[in-house]
Amino acid sequence: MRQAEIGIIGGSGLYQMADLDRRREVRVTTPFGKPSDLFVLGQLEGRQVAFLARHGRGHVLLPSELNFRANIYGMKKLGVERIVAVSAVGSLREDYRPLDMVLPDQFFDRTQGRDSTFFGRGLVAHISFSDPVCPVLQDALANACAVTGCNYHRGGTYVCMEGPAFSTKAESQTYRAWGMDLIGMTNLQEAKLAREAEMCYATLAMVTDYDCWHPSHDAVTVEQVIECLNKNVENAQKILRAAVRTIPAERHCKCRSALAHAILTDPRKIPAATKKRLRLIVGSYL
Repeated sequence: MRQAEIGIIGGSGLYQMADLDRRREVRVTTPFGKPSDLFVLGQLEGRQVAFLARHGRGHVLLPSELNFRANIYGMKKLGVERIVAVSAVGSLREDYRPLDMVLPDQFFDRTQGRDSTFFGRGLVAHISFSDPVCPVLQDALANACAVTGCNYHRGGTYVCMEGPAFSTKAESQTYRAWGMDLIGMTNLQEAKLAREAEMCYATLAMVTDYDCWHPSHDAVTVEQVIECLNKNVENAQKILRAAVRTIPAERHCKCRSALAHAILTDPRKIPAATKKRLRLIVGSYL
């Protein structure tokens, strides 16, 4: 039975949704292991929402330790069709300032060997990923940013680095030279897996600092970054509430049929164990 329609993944600083009504916690089992934490279900603006703290409550998981497949599969199992991922990021542009919100529409992968596909074990699929963000979901976030009066930017490329250490100055300057706009450590894998699971995905990126390229970087203290993060989280809660209010009930975007022409393997050749493992993802096609 469907338990939620909209999923929210909270990044650094956003470990709970304060405005959720009728909240309850559920433990979701997946073929890919444990998700980051319990899922918190509840109502927000009359919509059924599932919230997950990406790094676990108390921030106990490194970006490279996240079980991305379990997190996205868990959302799918709960019935979620759209995911808004909230993330703290560094800015690689002068005009994307700390406290700004950014809605990136592209990703660039600089991670190493992370699990970013549900497929394998005798089942091959190649999704289209040229436009990794759902435009309908991004529209809702842009409108919500405008309504709440937050300073925001629509568009930009999020470079996903391995971490947990931040960039060297040489790396930061190189990303700027490449035309990257934001830097973070988590969203690329989520976006790929959400597309494979035929779920809409969009990022609400909270700018906390200028990475290390900016001339004033060395003058920024940890306290200032934390203060900025806390303010961003407060704004993010307002934006999420406004966005949930306007997200269409019906989906007509391409995200909902991402696997329609992606599966290459002859169904007769797919191992029974793999079919069982991925029934939730590919069952309607097999």
